[in-house]
Amino acid sequence: MLLEPTLVRLRELRLDAMASALEEQQGVPDIRELSFEDRLGLLVEREAVAREDRRLSRLLRQARLRLPASIEDIDFRTPRGLDRSVLLRLASGDWVCHAQVVLITGATGTGKTFVSCALAQAACRQGLSVRYFRTARLLEELALARADGSWPRFLDRLQKTRLLVLDDFGLVPLSEVERRDLLEVIEDRTGRQATLVTSQLPIEHWHEAVGDATFADAILDRLVHHSHRIPLKGASMRREKPKTPEVATPETA
Repeated sequence: MLLEPTLVRLRELRLDAMASALEEQQGVPDIRELSFEDRLGLLVEREAVAREDRRLSRLLRQARLRLPASIEDIDFRTPRGLDRSVLLRLASGDWVCHAQVVLITGATGTGKTFVSCALAQAACRQGLSVRYFRTARLLEELALARADGSWPRFLDRLQKTRLLVLDDFGLVPLSEVERRDLLEVIEDRTGRQATLVTSQLPIEHWHEAVGDATFADAILDRLVHHSHRIPLKGASMRREKPKTPEVATPETA
């Protein structure tokens, strides 16, 4: 069979990586010493890797993570109560598949956002959809969605997302409408999809942040019970690791 028609056909079938690999094989002097099965296996592997890379890139774009964090970049040397075995277990993604909750608390600069984004990236690596929001921004977008009529579609997209990250919960008390909106989002996810929440406040002060006892009980009952908790301690890592323009964002969030 002629090579060029085969390349055209592969690209028509959207097997671009396989086509590129086939072209590259023509320039390898000893390639014909391999069996047909071995050469085909190399082509298929190239296509599979390319598709996995594209899928990960798409999931990361959709996630809109605040930081390009990864589990491999987490600093376990700084004493702040971060258990390596717990993080590695969570990085497997089982908790996301089982629609569980992770709560990360700690003072400013102890690494809450970095750890949450690292766990979110790990979920993307597992092929799971993720969406990151600062809690205040999510509430703003919910208000806009109600105003422009896209509320049902927005809630539906949130409910279908395998992992929702709510960063900086409790910075300011919630209004009545915000309490209702947050409960709606959490209720949709309970037992169906996973949620990760970070906060500067200890969990025992979250009732005050919600601002209404009835709504606080309803929201926290769905988040706190049977959750995985990561309480970070210690001084701000920002003071220990100042940012420099030449270096990628360190773990200081």
